[in-house]
Amino acid sequence: MALRNCLGLQCVLTVFYLISPSWMSCAFLLVTAAGDLPPCTETEYYFEYTECDSTGSRWRVAIPREEGTCSGLPDPTRGTQCGFSCKAGEFLELSTQQCTKCAPGTFSLGSGIRFDEWDDIPAGFTNVATYTEAHDNSEGEVQTCHNSSWTPQGSYLESNQDECMVSLIYTVHLTKQGFVSFEYQYVDGNIIFEFFIQNDQCLEMDQSSDQKWIKLSSNGDWASHTVNLKSGTNILYWRTTGILFDAKMVKPVLLKNIQIEGVAYMSECFQCKPGTFSRTAGSSVCELCPRNTYSGRGASSCTACNLEVAYAPEGAAECRGRPPCIRKDYFEIHTPCDSEGKTQIMYKWIEPKVCIENMTDAVMLPPSGKRQACPPCNPGFYNNETGSCLPCPLGTFSGGTDGRCQQCPAGTEPVLGYEYRWWNVLPSNMKTSCFNVGNSDCDQMNAWEVAGDHIRSGVGSLDNDYLILNLRIPGFKLPTSAMGSTGDEIGRITFVFETACSANCELYFMMDMNRKSTNIVESWEGSKEKQSYTHIIAHNASMSFTWAFRRTNQALDGRQFVDDVVKIYSITVTNVLGGVATSCHTCALVSQQPGSSCIPCPAGHYIDVDTNQCRECPPNTYLSGHLIYGKGTCIPCGPGSKSNKEHSACFSDCSFSHVAGKRTLTYNFSRMGPVASIVNGPSFTSKGTKYFHFFKISLCGQEGRNGAVCTDNVTDLSRNDLQNKSGGPTNQVESFICQSTIIPSDGRGFRTALSSQSVSLADIFLGKCLRNRGRDAGPGELLIKRRLTVTLSSRPWQEMPGGHLQMLHLSLPLSLCHRKCPAGTCDGCTFHFLWESSSACPLCTEMDFHEIEGACIDSVQDKHYVWNDPKLCTGGVQLPAKKTSACQSVDFWLKAGAGIGIFMGILLTAITCHFWKKNKKLEYKYSFLVMSTKRQGEFPTADSCAIMEGEDNDDESVYSSKLSLLDQFRSLVTKVRPLYGHQTGYPHYHGTQA
Repeated sequence: MALRNCLGLQCVLTVFYLISPSWMSCAFLLVTAAGDLPPCTETEYYFEYTECDSTGSRWRVAIPREEGTCSGLPDPTRGTQCGFSCKAGEFLELSTQQCTKCAPGTFSLGSGIRFDEWDDIPAGFTNVATYTEAHDNSEGEVQTCHNSSWTPQGSYLESNQDECMVSLIYTVHLTKQGFVSFEYQYVDGNIIFEFFIQNDQCLEMDQSSDQKWIKLSSNGDWASHTVNLKSGTNILYWRTTGILFDAKMVKPVLLKNIQIEGVAYMSECFQCKPGTFSRTAGSSVCELCPRNTYSGRGASSCTACNLEVAYAPEGAAECRGRPPCIRKDYFEIHTPCDSEGKTQIMYKWIEPKVCIENMTDAVMLPPSGKRQACPPCNPGFYNNETGSCLPCPLGTFSGGTDGRCQQCPAGTEPVLGYEYRWWNVLPSNMKTSCFNVGNSDCDQMNAWEVAGDHIRSGVGSLDNDYLILNLRIPGFKLPTSAMGSTGDEIGRITFVFETACSANCELYFMMDMNRKSTNIVESWEGSKEKQSYTHIIAHNASMSFTWAFRRTNQALDGRQFVDDVVKIYSITVTNVLGGVATSCHTCALVSQQPGSSCIPCPAGHYIDVDTNQCRECPPNTYLSGHLIYGKGTCIPCGPGSKSNKEHSACFSDCSFSHVAGKRTLTYNFSRMGPVASIVNGPSFTSKGTKYFHFFKISLCGQEGRNGAVCTDNVTDLSRNDLQNKSGGPTNQVESFICQSTIIPSDGRGFRTALSSQSVSLADIFLGKCLRNRGRDAGPGELLIKRRLTVTLSSRPWQEMPGGHLQMLHLSLPLSLCHRKCPAGTCDGCTFHFLWESSSACPLCTEMDFHEIEGACIDSVQDKHYVWNDPKLCTGGVQLPAKKTSACQSVDFWLKAGAGIGIFMGILLTAITCHFWKKNKKLEYKYSFLVMSTKRQGEFPTADSCAIMEGEDNDDESVYSSKLSLLDQFRSLVTKVRPLYGHQTGYPHYHGTQA
């Protein structure tokens, strides 16, 4: 018998070895101690499955609870298939290998596990914090992030709020394909939230970008995210990375209700956590205990509190004592108006009431019932003499104050919308609710209260509750005459508000389009003076506008800041589908006959209020929104800009002209038409994280369309696809100038650079002009005395000082030119850019070059044209081509001049000699005459007496009149006859005797 037992144990030993070598020691102990130990009972051992083999099979084996206490364990048996699992609400009873329902007070997911308690980090989860920026001091990096982690907050986890990269890691082995799902709140774009999966080789599994990068959620809303898992080992990572651009703390990511499906089986059920219960067997979830009840762990029912001295919120694990009532425990409301136009002031305790009013120093509830006059009806409504305000019928309008509806005059149409200025009761299309991030139920709280001339925030169960006011709009419809307009404004919402806070209160204005997703439009923190805010609506869709107010973002017990309040005085929405009419506007008529129906005006046309006809706006003007009544709605375009064909916007045609003195300077910016980009920096956060501001600019050449597009690559693309199909917002912005924040991939563990926080800086072109620059030229730099200023505007421009930002085109790199502000702006509204380009020079004209004549070579002469130095123009007219013309060479004229000079020299010499000789003869005659007159008493003898033989008789030259030049030449070649007469002997006299 002993041998048989031994052989049996050896067989068991052999089976153990084949199944799992790790259990050899256990089997060996059984062999050595078999003869001394009593047989095992069912309470002294338990069953487990072995690891699955290559065929997908496994064995069920018995394991003693304490080694060496008993013998005779049940033999191993073949177990269920590895992919087997029970239904939700059941677990696998290994003793029978059958699915069994969970007992009351417990629950099971069947083939899944859920983590919904976060009093501490559950087993299996680890936190890893790193800061991988390149620094010299690596020890300082570890010291910086050693306190960063995901922090349990009871019902959810909260991520870090610094610049460290913190990963929440969980490893799970799936025997079949499954999925992981979780709920989250992710509202701050300054923190990057990603979820990815690795296998057992630490290789990241293929995931689409919409699965890895988590989409931002709405304030106060829990979003869900689900990713499919493959069988085998899956290492799950929830990783956050804070980017503190402005040295402020980021808002953390919240995470809860992590559920994983695809595990092999559940061998036991989970107990319900405190504050929950399951009353029936086979439960897959546990319910919250109702208000004023509580429960412990594994409860199948909840226990009621003693309401006289204690209370409990929903899902409480214990009861709390009731404090004495104070002023903050009740609120004031107004009843609907009665037939006499009166309302009653009522006081009510804040529900759930947790205070006791019959205690010492407790405050009593003030008496209710005081009557006062009701506020008037809102515009578009009338009083039906029963105290209620009803909407005016179609075709009528009302100002609200007189309580009567008036028929729209002929030639006009009602302008539909909503204008809420008086708050006696909450309008029918508005509702209020309370939400708490800690999952406390505060829906029964009075989140917003009407107060006559305003509506104000109420109180919640805690100061960090979100007090929500929602306005639902079914859609938008333009007035009939404006239906042909091509502008991007289909309506607008405007509200006037103020906040008074002693803590860090927050007010969010959000918008939901077609019930797809809620996006934050604008937010305010702290106390704000009374002001107006306007949001332009560009898509015709069903809209839900939400105001969410929170007194503090800290999780504090009790209500310490009840007096912190937000007040909304008025809310106005234009062009609402099915709205009421507050006034009637002139419309374009088919004919001039009274009662003629309105017609749509073509794009770019306004309604002439005198003739009720459509008139096209003058050239280079644009319509202001959808206000088309009167010529004054056509607004002139700014300098250097022109309107598009539809008169919906002004744009630059890439040209600009300027008169300087007597000259017109023309500029061509077509080379600047395509989209240009600029990256500044790098910049660094307080902890050294590197980031860049990336700008895209498109100023002309788009016919009024905004050409610059900035895109976020950290998005939920699947949701964006749905939004694109429904006309909703996408993950990109398009404008004249847009900006994105770029986080480089190096140093932060990202596989690619991240582009996020894309915003529009300018989407309206106002104009451009020249102005004096007022600076001296630097070394090697030409003095540019003027610069081109392009002025643009960004919506909402009312929020910006001055309402615009400036672009500077100067003289090919594009750069930010503000020295004191590295991001190009100091106030976030006015940006300064320097675009160096030859396009900043005017177009060349005929005044920018001059002519140079070349030498005459071989009877040919060239004329050249060169630019003035320095050249201060570009493009425009081209230099004229070289001109060639015939000419006389220099040698010919030189020879001709020399010949003429020689001839003139000879002639002048001959003339000089002739007159010299003539002068000698006259001198001789004069001397002879003088000598003759010295003889006293004697008459002078005849002239001829003084002439010697052989001399010429030239007396006629003395006594005759002056001879001409021809006569003088003649006298040189002819002989004068003798002074004496012919043979008669008588002399001949010429002239007069002496």
